This record gives sequence, structure tokens and C-alpha cells, in this order.
Amino acid sequence: MLDKHPNDVKLVVKHFPLRSHKYAKKASAAALAANAQGKFWAFHEKLMENYQSVDDNKILEIAKGLNLDMVQFARDMNSAPVNDLLAQDFRDGRKIGIRGIPTVLVNGRIITRLSPEVLDDAIATGLNKGQPK
Repeated sequence: MLDKHPNDVKLVVKHFPLRSHKYAKKASAAALAANAQGKFWAFHEKLMENYQSVDDNKILEIAKGLNLDMVQFARDMNSAPVNDLLAQDFRDGRKIGIRGIPTVLVNGRIITRLSPEVLDDAIATGLNKGQPK
């Protein structure tokens, strides 16, 4: 969708660490810490590849594998701005009815059936360029 609508669509990532996953909040904080070093997407990708084995050691392994400055990484991961952002994203998600991940929204509307066609229709409707099928 980003390629199809480069001037009309943007991807915004919000963090919604599930309480049922022991390392979800730590993984989100780590991704934000990696972002401070320009490696958010690389870190995120590695987290998703290893989602079943994410723990403290895996988070550190990913960070080291991406050649992050580990002192800065630890500092950022535990910083007030990172933790405040995580808390705000979680509150915002609860407020709009997010219960799980991944959740996709188009113009504030939760898309319940994820497919390219459904997303394209939602985007077209949001841009007033068409009607839902």
C-alpha cells in the first residue's frame, strides 16, 4: 500500500506490548532504543523472526548483531522518554479498542479483515477516491 499510494499513505507504528507476553514491553523498548541509532526496522525484523524465543538474551543478541552502541542502547531502553512513549501508546490503543496485535487502522478505523483488497478499499474510501466494494 505504501508503494501504491506513496503520497497519500504513511505507516505509523504504535507499540502495544501485550501483558501476556513476558518480554513484549522490553522488546518494544529495545526497538525504540535501536531507533535512536537508526536501526528500528532492522531490530523489529529480527524480533519478528525470533518472536517465539524473545527474552533478555535474545534482545541483547539482536542489538549486538546490529552493531549497536550497547551502552547507549541500554541507556535509551531504560529512559523515561521511551517508557513514557510505550505507556502512552498502550493507553491510546486501549482507548480506541485495540485488544491484540497486529492491528491495522486506516483513518482511525480498525481493519478487521486484513487483505490487500480490504486495505485498498479502506484507503480509497478514506481518500474519497472510491467506495468500499
